Amino acid sequence: MTRARVGEMEFEYETFGLPSDPAILLVMGLGAQLIHWPERFCQLLADGGFRVIRFDNRDAGLSDKLDGVEVDFLALVAAALEGHEIDDAPYDLSDMANDAFGILDDLGIEAAHIVGASLGGMIAQTMAIEQPGRVVSLTSIMSSTGSREVIDIPEDSLGLLLAPAPTERLDYLDYSVNYAIWCSKKYFDADLAREFAAASYDRSHYPEGSGRQIAALLASGDREPHLAEMDVPTLVIHGRDDRLLLPHLGERTAEIISGSNFLLLSDMGHDLPEELWPVLVDSILSHLKNSVL
Repeated sequence: MTRARVGEMEFEYETFGLPSDPAILLVMGLGAQLIHWPERFCQLLADGGFRVIRFDNRDAGLSDKLDGVEVDFLALVAAALEGHEIDDAPYDLSDMANDAFGILDDLGIEAAHIVGASLGGMIAQTMAIEQPGRVVSLTSIMSSTGSREVIDIPEDSLGLLLAPAPTERLDYLDYSVNYAIWCSKKYFDADLAREFAAASYDRSHYPEGSGRQIAALLASGDREPHLAEMDVPTLVIHGRDDRLLLPHLGERTAEIISGSNFLLLSDMGHDLPEELWPVLVDSILSHLKNSVL
């Protein structure tokens, strides 16, 4: 593991593959840590001839956190649903995109392929919008464009997303089975979910950060006008079984981004099950190898 200083903050990251290979920056989602890009998944991408970088976003994992900076994210969600602008978030997706570029700077990488999942897909889109010259290609996985007009999260998924997770370790591990609501139904394994929850909890259990990340998402607005004008090779991947960000959000993303390719996987939910890695890795590598500076 390595740390990069970006402005006033430090970020934890890890690399796979040869420094001489083209770079892939993996950007993870809400409250997630770099370990949510599994090591073997990263190695499969590296084996395809790429230098892979995974990192902890601000307010997650072992990267710096804004301890004590409070947000009433439930009130922010309510305001956003009523169509109000959010202008008092501690940071936004542009700040998180700049964090990611700062990690590339630390590695001396001028341009990279950016692969983002969920909130990470929104950060990746923001990177491609704001500094397209540094984004060789974009892969947006199980994400959305930020348009509130098309957001429609099922009530059970929204309730789980906004509910406070248990703070005690054993309670948290037992609670992890609840995430089956939006995970891939065909491949969900309660024992594996518990093991992964244990690894995540032991590395850095920090639910406070998710509220600020949600605030960042809500404060960043609709990216659709910018995505429509963007000229970055793009692959959009979504799961038909996704019950958090529904499949039409992926379809909408691909529709808005001119020339993008869209992969809809029937058995994929809002996760990256190992059983689907062969098709996911092959699709991503094919997209990257067809994208040139």
